[in-house]
Amino acid sequence: MKRMKLRTNTEKFDWNYFIRHIAIIAVPVAMQNLLTTTGSMVDTMMLASLGEKTVGAVGLCAQFSSLMFAGYWGFVGGGMLFFAQYWGAKNDDGITRSFGITLSFMMTVGIVFSFLALGAPGFIMNIYTDKPEIQQIGISYLRIVGFAYILQVLAMAVSALLRSIEQVKIPLYGGMASVAANCFFNYLLIFGKFGFPKMGVRGAALGTVLAGGVNLLILLFFILKNRIPYVLEFSKHFRWNRKFVQQYLQKCFPIICNEVMIGVGNMMINIVLGHQSEKAIAAVAVFRTLEGLVIAFFSGFSNAATVLVGKEVGAGNHEIAFQRAKRLVYMCSALIGTVYLVVFMVHNPLLHAMGLSGESYRIGTGMMILYGIAALIRMGNWVQNDAYRSAGDAAFGSIMEITFMYLMVLPCVYLSNYVFHAPFLVVFALCYVDEPIRYIIMQCHMYSGKWLKPVSDEGVKTIGEFRQNHGISVKNNCGLAVEKPQ
Repeated sequence: MKRMKLRTNTEKFDWNYFIRHIAIIAVPVAMQNLLTTTGSMVDTMMLASLGEKTVGAVGLCAQFSSLMFAGYWGFVGGGMLFFAQYWGAKNDDGITRSFGITLSFMMTVGIVFSFLALGAPGFIMNIYTDKPEIQQIGISYLRIVGFAYILQVLAMAVSALLRSIEQVKIPLYGGMASVAANCFFNYLLIFGKFGFPKMGVRGAALGTVLAGGVNLLILLFFILKNRIPYVLEFSKHFRWNRKFVQQYLQKCFPIICNEVMIGVGNMMINIVLGHQSEKAIAAVAVFRTLEGLVIAFFSGFSNAATVLVGKEVGAGNHEIAFQRAKRLVYMCSALIGTVYLVVFMVHNPLLHAMGLSGESYRIGTGMMILYGIAALIRMGNWVQNDAYRSAGDAAFGSIMEITFMYLMVLPCVYLSNYVFHAPFLVVFALCYVDEPIRYIIMQCHMYSGKWLKPVSDEGVKTIGEFRQNHGISVKNNCGLAVEKPQ
């Protein structure tokens, strides 16, 4: 396969190369996620005809899916760290072994959540809401959609690898096919068209399962067609030695802790939001869908940060990685601000189309305004954290996020709701109270340069020179060269 030409750290920063490759990497990823979000919007519009309770119930089920996402995303983040750096170092064996161990851990998480959704849906819905009617709708949805979780996790692992090795168009094709299939099957099964049974919310769940299968088949088709290695080299997936597993877990552990702890924290916030009025629950479900439009564009920058920074760290070009990371943060905030303005300009017809009216519409509009203020800073924090992770520093951003979640955000949300009985929009605004403070701290760490901690042999060889040039003193170098298997 063709690899991009690497730059040396003696060159002046190449803006043309930088912008061009951001577009090459970020745009397909953003488009894929935008398509997925658009599909979710279409689903919500279809479900809106079944009532606000159905919209709210499916929205709460989506929060359980988000908890699963948090459970396996630590392994995705750790895996992409290794994929990108080994890609820069041209270490094919390292990529294959990293994919094998990443896939193993991710599938374990997916199987656990699938069993919970299929075997204990009532327990799950009872956690998220105290409204019996919403619980029953959610139970019928989870009993079917649980089959999709394993398919989604497998597709996510493959997509993460493909993006890290700059094969970003293939996940886009899979996403396009998946969204089209989801909309098609949902239309048939929710409303009972063309002789299919009218299944309502259960039809939406079955459509999600079928779409997950389509996505996976498309990914495998293009992998075979383009003869891309790594994914199907099963005999090489498990060639791990103790040193490699130890290093992998060392790098993944902070990310796993971050994602799980933040996932639990978000679940606790969603429990508070899920015990509001039915109007507020419906507004939250619709808001999460529209929020996905903003996050869709952010995810493109997230992957660009992982690949463009991690690849250069792996190749030993630390100065280039350092300069790229700083510029990515500001470009991300500028783009997110533009995207949000567009979303807000069309929020009125979107909220009505997804079934909100009266009080639920007022709440949804208020949430959009508050989120717009927070999104600029929040996405800047996220892209900085992704840059740190891809460069080998998985701990700093994780520590910051967990600390502020449990010492600031959760106390503020719970006290405002249960002690001071604040209005819903005040409680919602406090979900983002930590973002400005974290941004300042993350910026200080960004300019310190201490977050470049390579795992490849090539990166380790040149990190000392970079630190000396920038006057960086690091007490514990977490970058370790991987021992090659004998």
